Amino acid sequence: MSKIIVIGSSNTDLIIRSPYFPRPGETIVRNEFKIHSGEKDANQAIAASRLGGDLCFISRVGNDNQKQ
Repeated sequence: MSKIIVIGSSNTDLIIRSPYFPRPGETIVRNEFKIHSGEKDANQAIAASRLGGDLCFISRVGNDNQKQ
């Protein structure tokens, strides 16, 4: 089995679907909200793992979601 190390970035996408792009100062209330992980390097690591590679993914993780 191949040993693979991916060193790179990972992020979290916050997605809200809107019927149009809001105008400055406008608030649109929507019920649909999705959170997806992604970024090119993270997606490459997932693909390599799904293909059977012995994978190690190295990335720095922040604390953006914590209240200050």
